[in-house]
Amino acid sequence: MHIDARTLENNSVIEGDICIVGAGAAGISMALQWINTPYKVILLEGGGFEVETEIQDLYRGKTEGQRYYPLQSARLHYFGGTTGHWAGFCSTYDPIDFKKRAWVPKSGWPIKREDLDPFYPRAHKLVELGPYEYDLEYWQQKNEGLIPLPFDKDVIWNKIWQFSPPTRFGTKYREAIVKAKNIHLYTYANVNNIKTTDSVSEVEEVHIKNLAGKEHRVKAKHFVLACCSIQNARLLLASNKQAPKGLGNDYDNVGRHFMEHLEVYSGDLFLTAPQSLKLYMWEFFTTKARAELAVTEKKQEELQILNGTASLMPYMGKEQPAFIDTFSDSAQVSVEQWKEREKNYKEGKMPERPPGTYKQFTLFTRMEQSPNPLSRVTLDKETDALGMPRVLLNWNLTSLEKRSIRKLYELIGQQCGLSGIGRVRVMDWLQDENDSNWPSILGGGWHHMGTTRMHHDPKEGVVDANCKVHGISNLHIAGSSCYTTGGTANPTLTLIALTLRLSDHIMKLMDTKQA
Repeated sequence: MHIDARTLENNSVIEGDICIVGAGAAGISMALQWINTPYKVILLEGGGFEVETEIQDLYRGKTEGQRYYPLQSARLHYFGGTTGHWAGFCSTYDPIDFKKRAWVPKSGWPIKREDLDPFYPRAHKLVELGPYEYDLEYWQQKNEGLIPLPFDKDVIWNKIWQFSPPTRFGTKYREAIVKAKNIHLYTYANVNNIKTTDSVSEVEEVHIKNLAGKEHRVKAKHFVLACCSIQNARLLLASNKQAPKGLGNDYDNVGRHFMEHLEVYSGDLFLTAPQSLKLYMWEFFTTKARAELAVTEKKQEELQILNGTASLMPYMGKEQPAFIDTFSDSAQVSVEQWKEREKNYKEGKMPERPPGTYKQFTLFTRMEQSPNPLSRVTLDKETDALGMPRVLLNWNLTSLEKRSIRKLYELIGQQCGLSGIGRVRVMDWLQDENDSNWPSILGGGWHHMGTTRMHHDPKEGVVDANCKVHGISNLHIAGSSCYTTGGTANPTLTLIALTLRLSDHIMKLMDTKQA
């Protein structure tokens, strides 16, 4: 069922069993699990079914520290969320990503990789992936041409990615959500405050506004914030009437530990003989699986570096543009670009890289960011059109990230030499070990993580192992804002798996109370 909140009588009270705030990958994934249950689900989306300038402006904010993308276009504020300009990259997180690593400050999740294993296959179905298989041998059986580089497997391994079509949640699942009798989707319903009991131990209701001037209240037994890392933190910090520091922020953790994947061109691979390296290549909409070069857990520990990967592509030229400079500050532009790509693909107009072999390849990095309390989201003094404080993002990096990238390429270079296949040339910005500066071409993957990190100790995190906000009995958070560390894989598949785990947990709580 769909209701446009702009058409409701002002000051309406909406009631249900569970209220999900946000209809992106996390919110829609959770809502789908509740279809045909005896529970009334309220799904709140701040925008409509298409990207709109005025709605996107509600996400506008300021950035400082390491240069970053325009906030109003890095996240999409409409039904389907940021899946509207998602490229479809999917891989699981590695076991080491969840472990306490002595050389990585603030590392160590309160759950293990095994805790997500039952949920990854379910997440696969939602993003329309193939089999839940990430072993190189499996994909080689499907295609004998997927030949790996001859590296020592105890040093460098081949991490597999699979590719969603990509699934546009707003298109794929709109009909299922709208037609579900027990799912009540409210569009143009921006939550601007969470009201708790005086003891701040339970949420009583959330308040919503829209640009039509309407205000409403939503009451439920359980509330789930599924907005995104920046907006989840923003909403908790702005809900400061009962808790002056913001909800869940007794120990000043909300908004801290914002993480991104550092993405940057880092070097070139020169081969002694031309190769296709088909295993490592990727084409829009056609590649089912490919590998990236990753450092083994043992070697990460030995060198005390972060988890990261290197991908390969035929040589693109020495001078590469900064991603941030090529990224539009208009969300509409990025959405239309993806629609055009998909249209061209369906019509057979997508240019494909001609098959062949190459002697030179460009090396591209995706490196996790060490959890850093100085990398954070705070509230600005400026407010948006609905009176909500805008955000200030300080993307703050450490020397560990740059050292980890340098070590990654030292290892790849050593393996190239030992195997006799060629040599690696790193870019100038990586060559001086004493240079802590970052190049202008450094970008991120639009992979917002952290800000409401998971930890068993409320002094160290915002949510517990079940994604419940510490100290508040019925407030949960879904999505990658709960990540304790960022890993090296794109976050979408894991955030959906984590959301499905949360959904099952809340459903058990509801079923137990109803029994």
